[in-house]
Amino acid sequence: MKIGILTGGGDCPGLNAAIRAVVRKGVSVYGDQVIGILEGWRGLLRKGMTEELNIDRLSGILHMGGTILKSSRTNPFKEKNGPQKIQENVDRLGLEGLVIVGGEDTLGVAYRLFQDYQVKVVGVPKTIDNDLPGTDYTFGFDTAVNIATEAIDRLHTTAESHNRVIVVEVMGRHAGWIAVEAGLAGGADMVLIPEHPFDIGEVCDAIRKRHKRGRDFSIVVVAEGAKMPEGTEGEGYIAQEREVDAFGHIRLGGIGHVLAREIKKRTGFQTRVTILGYLQRGGTPTAFDRILATRFGIAAIDLIHQGGFGQMVSLRGNRVVPVDLEVVTKRIKTVDEDLYHIAEVFFG
Repeated sequence: MKIGILTGGGDCPGLNAAIRAVVRKGVSVYGDQVIGILEGWRGLLRKGMTEELNIDRLSGILHMGGTILKSSRTNPFKEKNGPQKIQENVDRLGLEGLVIVGGEDTLGVAYRLFQDYQVKVVGVPKTIDNDLPGTDYTFGFDTAVNIATEAIDRLHTTAESHNRVIVVEVMGRHAGWIAVEAGLAGGADMVLIPEHPFDIGEVCDAIRKRHKRGRDFSIVVVAEGAKMPEGTEGEGYIAQEREVDAFGHIRLGGIGHVLAREIKKRTGFQTRVTILGYLQRGGTPTAFDRILATRFGIAAIDLIHQGGFGQMVSLRGNRVVPVDLEVVTKRIKTVDEDLYHIAEVFFG
């Protein structure tokens, strides 16, 4: 078969491991020809944005972050005749199946193309936010949590040395998985997430109580999409800019600065901010993410050959199984309440 593969949306650790697995099994076991599509959906809207992938091309990429195919946040449904152009280029290239590696937006496009335009797609879930439904974990998440945890560990030493409150802002637009797991692992004194709008007064009270107990420092971890009931920015979250991307998302960020400013004003304690930003999704993937991405890639090429189009590979327990791709269009996978309640035990 002639198979296409693309990576869309934000980059994350493990993408190259997934590409490597698709190509390795596709070429070595099935005798496929695998075509890499460059820059996500943009590469299927234009001509000449492809390259053939062979085993030699994939040598040495397992440990590399990012994606050798590059990525973009292109939305074909926002382009004039976008879906029709996708169809035409798939036919022109002679592709008999597409492996689509992406998050909510990229896989949502894949589902619509399958449903409405009969494009033969199989999805592979990736996102550092771990907010995709249908799978217990997405690759990229474990690496992001490890990076955030290491940062929190390092910030503990300076917070204690100077009797400071340090606010650590991590990624998480709609779901606080990184904040909760990194906060738990790093011993944070407060974790603020989108699922639980927070009151700054209550945060400050908890910090004051720590000081009264002789704990003259605090680490507060906040997800970028955490909301305040006061209605900052009109909707409770903080945005870097009001312009939206091709999928209607505004660029979040800055909640850490707002929170730190209020903590200092209300408590008088020295307060500093660290925004981890893109550090969380860059660099070398963890062993867990390399293995999960590899398993997903193998399962995806198998699913192509089984004719399982319109499905996504997923992790359920310790098994990789297919689920209907439609699942990614239904909702966001928010933080498990039991996990958050465990984190709350250690607040203050």
